[in-house]
Amino acid sequence: MVTGNPKISVVICTYNRDRYLTGALDSLSTQTIGTENYEVIIVNNASTDDTATVCRMYLTEHPEAPITYLEENRQGASFARNTGAAAARSPLLCFMDDDAVAKQDYIERILAFFQEVPGAGGLGGRIIPRYIPAEPAWMSHYVSSLVGHFHYSNERSAFSGGKYPLESNMIVRTEDFREIGGFSSALPGVVGSVRIGGEGKDLFYRLMQLGRVIYYDPAVVVEHVVETEKLTPAYLYRVASGIGRGERVRIEKKGWPALLFKTIEYLFKLGAAIVLGMGYALQGNPAKTMPVIQFRIDALKGLFNQP
Repeated sequence: MVTGNPKISVVICTYNRDRYLTGALDSLSTQTIGTENYEVIIVNNASTDDTATVCRMYLTEHPEAPITYLEENRQGASFARNTGAAAARSPLLCFMDDDAVAKQDYIERILAFFQEVPGAGGLGGRIIPRYIPAEPAWMSHYVSSLVGHFHYSNERSAFSGGKYPLESNMIVRTEDFREIGGFSSALPGVVGSVRIGGEGKDLFYRLMQLGRVIYYDPAVVVEHVVETEKLTPAYLYRVASGIGRGERVRIEKKGWPALLFKTIEYLFKLGAAIVLGMGYALQGNPAKTMPVIQFRIDALKGLFNQP
């Protein structure tokens, strides 16, 4: 564990990723900035594989690494991230996935950003898929968000138009995070075989209601490991329907007019997806047609709470 007062705490919620967790930890243990500047908090979220063993072995083999290991048995990324955040000792909170790999200057660039933009209320960075063994022929820009791909702008800029960072590469101020109560337990992420997503969107919208300005910096980069053999229709359905399911949870408290408006929005997006899919077919890329359309069908099903 790092001593002194770290400037940033990196929280990694992990669930059954023992194959890739070491890669994430290695990327954070070999940063261009000294380890006295940051701490890493791993939260084992009721894993049933060898995650606990991998974590303890890593701590034993890397006693110099600024890593703390915790456990959270309530399944759901929101619970685990909140547990990690509660243990954080720095003014900045960074959330990264257990199958992500940070660039070597990741933490240095984050700290530099907040020095250069002291009024920033939060930050998101670029997420680049690392396909194993290769990118599927059916993958397109309009589907890649389901595997974590994210690139908002080529330049550093404030988010607008309702956009926000993704959870696997996002930074907020610890004080603000605690003021709004952290991630909502009503949007826990994956619980069993069901996903209720949108926890990051909900968090940033509440931060924006406090008047915080959230930025994007394309130089703050992580790679996200994507095993293509796992991209089955069932997996993609869980992710896409989870988006819709989370949206329903978020807006139900606003009443039926909000749900009606969201339904119309989703139907519009489905229509746009059909046009995009037809465009791919006409361009000679028929493999990309149905995934674009299916994404929006599945999200709509989730909005209506279909299993």
